[in-house]
Amino acid sequence: MRAEESLNQPIDQLATVLKVLGEPNRLLLLNKIIEGIQCNCELGKSLSLSANLVSHHLAILCDSGLVKAKRDEDDGRWIYYSINEEAFDQIKLFFDEFFDKDRIQPCKDICGPKNTVC
Repeated sequence: MRAEESLNQPIDQLATVLKVLGEPNRLLLLNKIIEGIQCNCELGKSLSLSANLVSHHLAILCDSGLVKAKRDEDDGRWIYYSINEEAFDQIKLFFDEFFDKDRIQPCKDICGPKNTVC
């Protein structure tokens, strides 16, 4: 996806991602998962969060598409979480483009007492 296209993504999708990232525990979990593939128990221990809370937030991260879950091939009780790199790249591209200082334009004199537009 090119940078210009990233700004045209539906705003509701971006708002959903921002809402997901707006919860501190989910940001902490996402940060740990960025550091490498993790299982639920490792994440809970490293962040001092209960297994239920970790599972709840991981489900939300997976539903948002930011995180992928994969069951262990030998023992399906184990689930490993990793970053969805494509979604991660799209979000990074959007923020790089959205917060680009070159987008800032000077104020145009179209309103006020000197102009009759307003």
